[in-house]
Amino acid sequence: MDWRPISADSHITEPPNCYVDNIDPAFRERAPRVVRKEGIGDTFIVEGMKTPVPLGLIAAAGVEPQNIRAGGARFEDLHRSGWDPTSRLGDQDKDGVAAEIIYPTVGMLLCNHADFDFKRACFEAYNRWLQGYCSHDPARLIGLGQTAMRTVKEGIADLERIKAMGFKGVMMPGNPGEKDYDDPIYDPLWEAAVALELPLSWHILTSTGDNTMVKPRGPKINSFLSIIRGCQDIMGMLVYSGVFERHPKLRVVCVEADAGWAPHFMYRMDHAYKRHRYWMKGKELQRLPSEYFREHIALTFQDDWTAFQFADRMGPHQLMWANDFPHSDSTWPWSKDVLAEQTSHLDPVLKKRILRDNVAELYKLAA
Repeated sequence: MDWRPISADSHITEPPNCYVDNIDPAFRERAPRVVRKEGIGDTFIVEGMKTPVPLGLIAAAGVEPQNIRAGGARFEDLHRSGWDPTSRLGDQDKDGVAAEIIYPTVGMLLCNHADFDFKRACFEAYNRWLQGYCSHDPARLIGLGQTAMRTVKEGIADLERIKAMGFKGVMMPGNPGEKDYDDPIYDPLWEAAVALELPLSWHILTSTGDNTMVKPRGPKINSFLSIIRGCQDIMGMLVYSGVFERHPKLRVVCVEADAGWAPHFMYRMDHAYKRHRYWMKGKELQRLPSEYFREHIALTFQDDWTAFQFADRMGPHQLMWANDFPHSDSTWPWSKDVLAEQTSHLDPVLKKRILRDNVAELYKLAA
């Protein structure tokens, strides 16, 4: 290929000083921090959250499956590129990617924090830190800012601030502070996102019902299959409540929830609408739910063979491949091999669209 893919979903590893050094002084004593515990290794401790964040899984890219562990990691032994932008460019080259859309790690789980004031302070601190990280090479390190969405009015102000900081999009929490996202009170927020040209993203593990890793049903590994459900619920809610009907230019991103399920999901949405909307008091839409889903929702995925197999059943702008570096589910440093195998059947134009053009167009990146 004479071009390189762009990862639509990669992550940083927040360093120990990320929140402590950048947070509002009023919250400094409570700021998330790294603690080294015997037998557990380095762990992010977040006041108000029962489960700490061990550093093992969040930087296990490239580790052989039999060696992946949740705990026992030391920060200094993790991928340096998780917090060092100079090293990051080298790891991008090693994986064969031209650039990455950057999401948080600890910040994902902070989306579930019950204290919205604390959560907002943490997100503002993270945005300050990430701005410095991405400034090293804005063309290859493409950051998304975080908002706590305490209120709609504040959320709009956050979007404006995130845009001014140079970020290309916004990572949304799964559960906002005012009502839910299907309520018309959010219409000004959707309008602001369109006007500011900021795509809005919902990532797995950012909704209160997502993280069944804590208390799974059946064997623990079964919980891995359920973490995409929160994103599916949000996407369905936006479609059925008429958000995209009222805001025809709004684009959102369903992140790291895979994509091979989308053709059946769209079919099932249409079936529910046609067969059950009357007795379930569903909102009347001008078009079928699948049409809104196909045109307004992009999906990122990493190792998802089915997404490539069903690519022709989805909208040409829907699919955006990602490497998920440096997390345990990452295809790094084998992305080139994985893509060679999974995309061999694709038309070259569609292949380039999924691996590069869609993300470049959505975030208005330089060619």
